[in-house]
Amino acid sequence: MAVIGFGSTMIGIGVNSFIVPFHLINGGMFGISLVLNYLWGLKIGLLLILLNLPVYLLAFKSDPSYFYYGVIGAITSGFMIEILKPLNGIFHLPIISSVILGGIIIGLGIGVMLRNQISPGGMDLLALLLAKWSKINVGVIAFAMDTLLILSALVLLQEARLLYSLLIIAIVGLLVTFITSFTIVENECL
Repeated sequence: MAVIGFGSTMIGIGVNSFIVPFHLINGGMFGISLVLNYLWGLKIGLLLILLNLPVYLLAFKSDPSYFYYGVIGAITSGFMIEILKPLNGIFHLPIISSVILGGIIIGLGIGVMLRNQISPGGMDLLALLLAKWSKINVGVIAFAMDTLLILSALVLLQEARLLYSLLIIAIVGLLVTFITSFTIVENECL
């Protein structure tokens, strides 16, 4: 539970402190939730939970352990995003600084969760399942899906500043790939 708490808190801080103030988006279900929030003012955390349902049903059929940890991860992440809303506008940084800091903080949160086979959201859970089936690194799969989402949002919202979102997902993708790539070697006493 500590991993879920840490990861979800990092995601909530990164989204509210650095991404939302500039109306940028992150990838995955977070990004879809942010787009819908920007279009219609819907609650990001609640949307995150609702949008995840179809992917979690797939996970339940495919790998129940991913399902259980994923549901807890998504609910906790959605809750932390809502609870940490007061962080919106607390930092007054240039957009590029916010993009970099937001990407690093969110990437750490997601990476630590995925490293422990816990998904903070539906697209990440889908990436975990695809990585399990294909043997492709989960960070690479998540990055590809997130890039498609950002490009779709660019077309839908027609805001040039969303190009900064590509940098966010690149940072998140690199951190997630790095964090999930290495294995911990246990020391054995001889």
